[in-house]
Amino acid sequence: MQTGTFSSFDNNTLFYRRWQNKEMNNGKILLLLHRGHEHSLRLEQIANNQAFLGYTIYSFDNRGHGMTDLSATFEFMDMVRDLDAFVQFVCRKEDKQQDEIFVVANSVAGVVASTWVHDYAPQINGMALVAPAFKIKLYVPFAKPVLTQAVKAFPTLNITSYVKSKYLTHDKNEQQKYDSDELITPHIPARQLTTLLETGERIVDDAAMITVPTLVLSAGKDYVVDSKVQGDFYARLSSENKRFVLLDNFFHGVLYEKNAQIAIDEIAKFAAQSFASKQSCLRKKLVNIAQQECDQISYGTLPLFTNMNFLLQRTSMKYLGFLSKGMQVGLQYGFDSGVTLDHVYKNKPQGVGAIGRFIDKGYLSSIGWKGIRQRKIHTIKLLEEKIHALQAEGKEVNILDIAGGPARYLIEIANKYRNVNIQVRDYQIQNVDQGWLLAKERGLNNISYSQCDAFDLNNYKQSDFKPNIVVISGVFELFPDNSLISKAIEGICSMIDNNTQLIYTGQPWHPQLHQIAHVLGNHQQSKWIMRRRSQYELDNIFAQFGFKKDNMLIDNWGIFTVSTATFSPNSTQSVNVSLTDLSESESVA
Repeated sequence: MQTGTFSSFDNNTLFYRRWQNKEMNNGKILLLLHRGHEHSLRLEQIANNQAFLGYTIYSFDNRGHGMTDLSATFEFMDMVRDLDAFVQFVCRKEDKQQDEIFVVANSVAGVVASTWVHDYAPQINGMALVAPAFKIKLYVPFAKPVLTQAVKAFPTLNITSYVKSKYLTHDKNEQQKYDSDELITPHIPARQLTTLLETGERIVDDAAMITVPTLVLSAGKDYVVDSKVQGDFYARLSSENKRFVLLDNFFHGVLYEKNAQIAIDEIAKFAAQSFASKQSCLRKKLVNIAQQECDQISYGTLPLFTNMNFLLQRTSMKYLGFLSKGMQVGLQYGFDSGVTLDHVYKNKPQGVGAIGRFIDKGYLSSIGWKGIRQRKIHTIKLLEEKIHALQAEGKEVNILDIAGGPARYLIEIANKYRNVNIQVRDYQIQNVDQGWLLAKERGLNNISYSQCDAFDLNNYKQSDFKPNIVVISGVFELFPDNSLISKAIEGICSMIDNNTQLIYTGQPWHPQLHQIAHVLGNHQQSKWIMRRRSQYELDNIFAQFGFKKDNMLIDNWGIFTVSTATFSPNSTQSVNVSLTDLSESESVA
């Protein structure tokens, strides 16, 4: 066994372990993720099991666990980000691609792994979820709502686990090992638990967007988590290769039970099958699922109470919306317009009198707008990384945003990096005018604006601007038709060179799709109906044109993603994508 540390998404250092049998190595990688309260050394007996001798095996200690000298995170999504950083680290260290990795995740780690697969759409070969803790049994009445309110009052509140070793395994020896292990962490931040429960519910509800080969091992006598929810998760999976195994009489600590070898053999068998099989492209299937959801929003019925609620919101906005600056702008230009986005970015409540500012504050506090602002932060972070990388190579930086609206975030970039050239395009003239005004107010001459249709190929071919960073932010989310957005990507490809950097946003999930469609109008003065794209679908489209994804950031709610990719058309066999084929199979109304 080897040990070491790796740098995570926030540059903090986490501890990891590595096991390898050089004589029998099959070239594949197994990631073992420990359950809550535990640590990677607890997995050594599993790593050394005969069933896994052919693999190079990695595991790491979560924040606040084992040998990682960090406090436990208060935000569950940070655990997902740590996993993503760890996978990137392992791939670099072993010089392997993600499709040579299989993940085994126990309990809470099962939620971490499935969230990572759902949100990041990694190209791993498969995963085994061992008693995944999508829904934890909280035996105290009203425990979840009480904890949620308690966290608001006491953000750093810690709670102690009620789980005893006798509820984890029948094996007396394993019980004693657990009880005497000084590295076991009995405490957990309350906010980590509440955000875990919220995320687990989101992932189970949207499991249809997961295509990775998945094995679910469910404990027959689980006193820690609700095993029925594991069945709901499994049933919704879109994976062609999936298997559900109910382990009769097993407690929650499946891998430490008396008959743990049964579970281990199931994992080894499924992993071998996954590595032996070639995964199909399931983009069309996910498109159809998302379109059915979109059709339901467009044409389906609503429960009476929900319908009345939306009617009340529409009526209130019609007669009182003028009081709020944000609502006023949305009603005039569309809630999906660049002008609306600019007001959301500024995040300064404005309106008629105190009541107007109060209404606008509530409007700006919507979870969707919070996600939008976090998307801006992520976009700037990744954009600056690309700028620094190009400047380190001694290259002039030319940035193109194909549909940026006023692009307030690029105004900030232009002001900070005066030697960077920026061109912003947008279809709406009011966005272009506002952008010019922002640039003029700050005396910027390194950013320009022009009215342009992002989906007109001629606008790319006629351009003499040669970008080495292209930004597609918040525009593809507004159009459901993949053949349409493919025209924009084709146009981009026609004007860029190899190794051009791409930054693109996505919206794989949104909790307010119904409300947005039935209350807010778009820039065309009609219902603002969105067909969301899974990250799998979005990444796959760009990959077909030769863009190789290298990084991604996502907000804590799982709504908006910002990804980076490098244009290397020779890296993919699918670069010559047929727009006709896309139009036939994925063109939706």
